[in-house]
Amino acid sequence: MTISTTFFRLSALCLAWLPFAGDALAQDYPTRAVHWIVSYPPGGGTDIVARIVGQWLSERLKQQFIIENKPGAGNNLGTEAAIRAAPDGYTLFLTNPANAINATLYQKLNFNFIRDTVPVGGFIRVPNVMEVHPGVPAKTVAEFIAYGKANPGKLNYASAGGGSATHLSMAYFANLAGLEMVHIPFKATGEAVNEVVAGRAHAAMPSNISALSFTKEPRVRLLAVTGPKRSKFLPELPTVAESLPGYEFDSWIGLLAPAATPKATVEQINAAMARLLQDPAMLERLDKQGVVPRALKPEAFNALLRDDFEKMGRVVKAAGARID
Repeated sequence: MTISTTFFRLSALCLAWLPFAGDALAQDYPTRAVHWIVSYPPGGGTDIVARIVGQWLSERLKQQFIIENKPGAGNNLGTEAAIRAAPDGYTLFLTNPANAINATLYQKLNFNFIRDTVPVGGFIRVPNVMEVHPGVPAKTVAEFIAYGKANPGKLNYASAGGGSATHLSMAYFANLAGLEMVHIPFKATGEAVNEVVAGRAHAAMPSNISALSFTKEPRVRLLAVTGPKRSKFLPELPTVAESLPGYEFDSWIGLLAPAATPKATVEQINAAMARLLQDPAMLERLDKQGVVPRALKPEAFNALLRDDFEKMGRVVKAAGARID
């Protein structure tokens, strides 16, 4: 066999092996602890889901998935910390509509969300729930709108902070319904809900995750869900749109990594998330939290992000919300 023939065969063998090299490298992930940044305080809906999912991944992938709570600046502090991290797959970030909202809400940000992140995948959808204190003389959305119009400026609503989904969902509702309402921002959804329970706030629109525990709470009245259709978790509740046509506000939670994170690593994480959403025990746990599993590949999640950035931009402008 000539030297040239030997070289040719070795070259062909190496080329044939190359497509599997990336897979082999990806299979090595993770080799150490993975940090998940959650831009909310412990105990909120996003944090609860992160800890459930993180525990499953820790057990299956044999490395710790550590939840790091970095609340502040309407989700932006945690977002920026994730974006500035090394793009090696060991710092990930849970994202939700707040990021899409902030792109229009904030006039100055230290990052470009779409440019500076890479979508890993979406994994759940979460409807919000409109709730009021029983002291408000309204048992339906239509009655709430009628009462608000008869008493302009007297109704208030609590949220998890300026620019949060709980803020914009209600601000958008008020704008579409033609209501003048006072916004009372807090630092977390739990605080906002507690204000309604205590009667210090008239209304709120927390996520399904936060609202389910109040289905039998006499100090809170649930009026409607904010998604495009009725929720299987609260089937007795109508949608807001049944009384206010055109209204829809659905939340989601997905996973991102810093831009330039290797594609093989992104695909490895996405594959793990897909397996997670096929696990009956995990699906049962998520079901108890009132969330709807939705496994999205990176490309599909990227399309959802871009669509929601455009939609939330319209919502922010319609609500007249702005943070300088």
